[in-house]
Amino acid sequence: MRADLLTDTVDGLDEALTAVDGFDEVLVGGVLRPGPAQAVGLAALAEAVAGSPLAGRVAEAAEKTAAGAAGEDHFVALAAARTALLGSVHDALLLRVEEAVGRARDGESGTTAAGGAEHAVNLCAAARSWLCGLARAGWRGIDHEVIAGAAPVVSAMLPDPGLRRLATLLDGFAAELAASCPGATLEHVPVRRWADLWSRAMLLSLPGAATAPAVGGATGRLLPLGVDVQEHATAVQAQVHAVFEPADGGTPRLVRASVSAPKPDTVVGAGLWQLLRPRLSLLAAVSEGRAMDLDAMPVTGEGDLIWDDARARTGEPAEVFATARVALPAAAAFATAPLDRHPARIAVPVLLEGYAVEEDEDGVAFQVAGQRLAVDTDRVPAAGPLTPEVVASSGACVGLLRWDAGEFLLQPLAVERTVRKKSVAVHAGAWAGGTADKAGVRAEKAATDAVKVLRERAGKLLRK
Repeated sequence: MRADLLTDTVDGLDEALTAVDGFDEVLVGGVLRPGPAQAVGLAALAEAVAGSPLAGRVAEAAEKTAAGAAGEDHFVALAAARTALLGSVHDALLLRVEEAVGRARDGESGTTAAGGAEHAVNLCAAARSWLCGLARAGWRGIDHEVIAGAAPVVSAMLPDPGLRRLATLLDGFAAELAASCPGATLEHVPVRRWADLWSRAMLLSLPGAATAPAVGGATGRLLPLGVDVQEHATAVQAQVHAVFEPADGGTPRLVRASVSAPKPDTVVGAGLWQLLRPRLSLLAAVSEGRAMDLDAMPVTGEGDLIWDDARARTGEPAEVFATARVALPAAAAFATAPLDRHPARIAVPVLLEGYAVEEDEDGVAFQVAGQRLAVDTDRVPAAGPLTPEVVASSGACVGLLRWDAGEFLLQPLAVERTVRKKSVAVHAGAWAGGTADKAGVRAEKAATDAVKVLRERAGKLLRK
């Protein structure tokens, strides 16, 4: 890997992010009575997209907003400009990654417009109205009365499958805001995150924006690379990254298979797998180090497998590092859907070998071809045997190359290290399908006991 390319300056990157940050600060104070500093931020956003098809609309929106006379169309234009800038950052960073790892991707992803009922238009308009109210109030001006306006919109949207994506986003966003009320007393405002959620929700509420990825069929062999676990207090998701080899001999592709489940906050660590295993048989194959044979498995134009156990069966042994060394270099990535182009979405599977390990107060880093690459050990899940200490003793690593806080980071999925003169692989998802490991067994038993108690209590409440 050309690690030097990951540390070189990307032309225009800082300027684009500065314009985004300027607009994000506008939302902190709200635009009901914008001040001079907010006018500067709005003008900078308009200037950043001056050479694009958005130029006219954004310039007008910035002017009207700075005057305190913004309407719904103006907020939509500003959200579109911000999203376009972050999309350009995503594309520039991903191009740099592709140059560094020498891997290609498709030019465009396929989408099909999702048909919506007539009433959905009114619900989306109601969602935009609530989002416009947020922008006027600003994050410092939010209170429970402002946030409560989302509840009836979300309740009306949830029964409609075509609106569920937007409804879930609005529901989670409103919950975050409500937990932070009143905004005037907040010590720290998550400026970038809330602006991300606001602009994404605004665009998803537009007619035609709620598109569904085009779905094809995948027949061939699936070779897992690792599992990325994302955990919150009430939900958990496991995303398996893999190489798919088509049965017809076509180009191998990088794909993902995800599973999510609600969870009580008392179920943590290895206990999470109990919630996820029944929903995705692929997790057992990951744990056992096996491939899976797929028969017309649905796959979207963005490379996400819509998992169906009836279309998969366990295949032959497939060691992760053998897959990474042999199949990964030739695998092509799917393109990212237009509205998903954001630096936070970058997660490129890579194999690193022959690096030196650095440990200091900032954490773990790898020296790759004379270049320092930070290792994001905070993303290593507690639901497996992979730990920061194991990562620091490794000599080879399969991980996800990400970008955060102005630099590229590596999230380890699996490492190889030498134990008693033998090479041993340690995987973040090693306990996904079950384990005989003592620590894993103890954690699973504790989770089982917790779930059992919760079910008993729930049963008593229902009987009452």
